[in-house]
Amino acid sequence: MIADDIQSLHREFYPEVERERFGHIIWRTTKATKHKPSYGTKLEDYEVQTVVLPLITEEDIENRIKSFYSYADSDGRVNYQKQQERDIEVMARIVKSAAEQGGWLSGAEISVLINRSLTTIARYMTKYHETHQDILPTKGMMLDQGSKPTHKASIIDLYEQGYPEPDIARLTNHTIESTSRYIKSYKNIKLLMEKSFNLINMVRITGMGRSTVIQYRDLVCRYHSSLKEKGLEKEEGKS
Repeated sequence: MIADDIQSLHREFYPEVERERFGHIIWRTTKATKHKPSYGTKLEDYEVQTVVLPLITEEDIENRIKSFYSYADSDGRVNYQKQQERDIEVMARIVKSAAEQGGWLSGAEISVLINRSLTTIARYMTKYHETHQDILPTKGMMLDQGSKPTHKASIIDLYEQGYPEPDIARLTNHTIESTSRYIKSYKNIKLLMEKSFNLINMVRITGMGRSTVIQYRDLVCRYHSSLKEKGLEKEEGKS
């Protein structure tokens, strides 16, 4: 049993390169987990997962050759647009591949892998989520890091469209437990807004951070404009 465990560890951390396909890269990243790490968790405390990423495919090379001849005489704007589309496609491919193998890539890792700045990666992420229903399962998204409510917005959008929670979890690459938690928080904020609670009281009642409450409040206003108008009337009445 010990020998089997050693062989298993060796295969995980030192895969046989000869068996891998052309253009694939062996990468060690954060291991996917259902539990959000506690505040202050150091990078070295995260569990790691070795994954094999399809960084370059034969189709990529063929498309690059075709685009060279098709757009050789085009203006720079067209070429830039095509490059951005290719980059986003590669980014989505490696992020999804890592998640399927039990790993979550960070923005910094994606930046290194496709040789683009962190600012560019953030722009690509925004572009992807504006044009797709699914959520890219990156480390930041899955561990709810950062202040942008992209994943919350996607989950609530599907909820307001009437999708069942299991389907929402599948489409957004979240667990059913986390999906239910986001929807419950959204419904709680909506209820408090209906009862005309102000921001400070909503923070105290829910125990959520101010920025998080604001995110949910903005989402409620997006789908229920009457509550937004009600809130504005209340503010005007106080002034």
